[in-house]
Amino acid sequence: MAERTLRVAVVDDHPVFRLGMVGLLASLDGIEVAGQAEDAEQAMAVVDETVDVVLMDLHLGEDSGIETTRALIARLPDLAVLVITMDEDDESVVAAVRSGARGYLLKSASPEEVERGIRAVANGEAILGPQVAMRAMATLTSGRTAVRLPFPELSDREREVLDMLARGYDNATIARRMVLSPKTVRNHVSNVLTKLRVPDRAAAIIKARDEGLGGE
Repeated sequence: MAERTLRVAVVDDHPVFRLGMVGLLASLDGIEVAGQAEDAEQAMAVVDETVDVVLMDLHLGEDSGIETTRALIARLPDLAVLVITMDEDDESVVAAVRSGARGYLLKSASPEEVERGIRAVANGEAILGPQVAMRAMATLTSGRTAVRLPFPELSDREREVLDMLARGYDNATIARRMVLSPKTVRNHVSNVLTKLRVPDRAAAIIKARDEGLGGE
């Protein structure tokens, strides 16, 4: 029995890469291009319940692919998102997985890897590109031991933001490293200050460092 055709949307703000990916998808058997978008607004308009897989870049001009992924999956829980990006740092991978993405490939991936990734996430599997998987394995086998999580009143995301504050990063750097919009970072910082009952960033940083945050 022939497999059903997978409908795939491409969300990327670089037109050359986006059009190249659309061309690749059009050449693959059993895969149909459902649409393309260059930013969050277009993605929300293009991706509907008929789309099986979204290929998502993490940087969409002024928008965040992480936030766009989260919004799409909140609206369409069965949607499979496969991130394809230039970013291979741990923060980006973790942020993508937490947002609901099922796969993570680098833009250097071969056409065969892209096709395999699409079919895997559409089938409910999780997939990491070779370079990303090697980093993940290195982390898992590094012998790190579990430690008590400080500030249990904070969400995981807020704790990450606080850790980066304690490292001395400004909002723009935090937004870039966590692949979030500056507005979202400002909101997280505000929530952290409120929950920790401190008057400003400096007080939050002192409190965070006292608990061991901010170290490499």
